[in-house]
Amino acid sequence: MSSTRLLIDHRSPAVLRHPEKARHPEKVNRPDNPIQRKPDWIRVRAPNHPVYHETRALMREHKLVTVCEEAACPNIGECWSQRHATMMIMGEICTRACAFCNVRTGQPDALDAGEPGRVADAVARLALRHVVITSVDRDDLPDGGAAHFAAVIAAIRNAAPGTTIEILTPDFLRKAGALERVVAARPDVFNHNLETVPRLYPTIRPGARYFQSLRLLDQVKQLDPAIFTKSGLMVGLGEQRLEILQVMDDLRVAEIDFLTLGQYLQPSVKHAAVDRFVTPDEFADYAGMARAKGFLQVSATPLTRSSYHADADFAALRAERARRQDACA
Repeated sequence: MSSTRLLIDHRSPAVLRHPEKARHPEKVNRPDNPIQRKPDWIRVRAPNHPVYHETRALMREHKLVTVCEEAACPNIGECWSQRHATMMIMGEICTRACAFCNVRTGQPDALDAGEPGRVADAVARLALRHVVITSVDRDDLPDGGAAHFAAVIAAIRNAAPGTTIEILTPDFLRKAGALERVVAARPDVFNHNLETVPRLYPTIRPGARYFQSLRLLDQVKQLDPAIFTKSGLMVGLGEQRLEILQVMDDLRVAEIDFLTLGQYLQPSVKHAAVDRFVTPDEFADYAGMARAKGFLQVSATPLTRSSYHADADFAALRAERARRQDACA
């Protein structure tokens, strides 16, 4: 299903022909990058499972946005058929304009004070063991949305006390005190994606700073060592193998527990081009290298995304920490 249909209420014929004009006005004048044919190993079936439609209906009923739709995730059929939906808070419009991202860019609306309660109710009704909450970047807010993250975490704790909570946050660039407020809410997992190697930040993630993102993750561990930390990279954007290995080392210095690696897939002709499709064997090699460097948990496959199989991965992550602690006792 195309997420564009959900976002454009008053569509002109021009927008219908060129939906990227509505979602990504800053990209309209960029040259086209033809979308390459995907190899067999990353093709997925169209969603049609009855539970998928039940999950979709619940999101609509609660007026919730999901990154599954907004980012055009290829795993939406599988995840929603298992009642796993990653909710995206603080609206559907991002203040950043990353070259890889399909989330709409523009001026966001005001925060919805009722959103934390609706998110919590949906989590409870889905009976989730583990939930992932992410957001758009909200550079327009004094705290980058930190207080809203904390409110969502508190609401879920109240409505579904048995559910473990994973958050995938922005970088809170130049938002003093924001990170401390989110960490104080005690999520079980704090995820912030580096996305790519430092060399590619100016073209792929121009609104962010590599070392700010790395420092953010390091600070989480300093503030609360009990919180699991997690980060992810896309591959296939033109990075080199040694650059990926260097990022792994940087993350281990920051004591990151969980690393995800997945194939970048180009959302439209106006987004950054896929440099190449990384093979499953190469992903297996990266996974082996990451485990050797000491990560507690690694997910590295072409279809890996930050929240893909997050519930099972969290159980494995927690078990591996306990195993290592017992081994050191």
